Amino acid sequence: MKASLLMAAVLLVPAPAVGPPASPAGGWSWPLSPRPAVLRVFDPPARPWLSGHRGVDLEAAYDGAPVISPASGTVGFVGFVVDRPVVTIDHGNGLRSSFEPVESTLRPGDAVAEGSVLGRALPGHCGGTVCIHWGVRRGDEYLNPLAFVMDLRPSILLPPMNPGSGQGGSG
Repeated sequence: MKASLLMAAVLLVPAPAVGPPASPAGGWSWPLSPRPAVLRVFDPPARPWLSGHRGVDLEAAYDGAPVISPASGTVGFVGFVVDRPVVTIDHGNGLRSSFEPVESTLRPGDAVAEGSVLGRALPGHCGGTVCIHWGVRRGDEYLNPLAFVMDLRPSILLPPMNPGSGQGGSG
């Protein structure tokens, strides 16, 4: 009975981050409001030249929904890549985020604050659903954008606490 009570007291806590942190968990804001549904997750390729999904697709509330800067920075690019309008923000420390398809009146060099409107979401990336593709890079490495707005560290089990001593262990 005591063992089962102790097992019931096991806590789930975030594990320490592996490797250098990309950003403090939850340090940025979502680029759409209200908090959007994630339609397609980050799925990087095993090798840089292979196909994969180097960002996340976020559902916009409607065609023309405002896309906001998740962190402060400087506009690095506004224009078309292939056939889609793209906005790229340089956040410093080698971090850049990009959004597509987004129509914008900003110009390279414009400063943007966290929460500033970057432009408007356009249809076309997710079929009949209006969405934006959000990518984040540090240098040439693609990072999971959700790590900047959520704590994605895995949970680990800690040993049960011994209620009598306040110490871990099976007592």
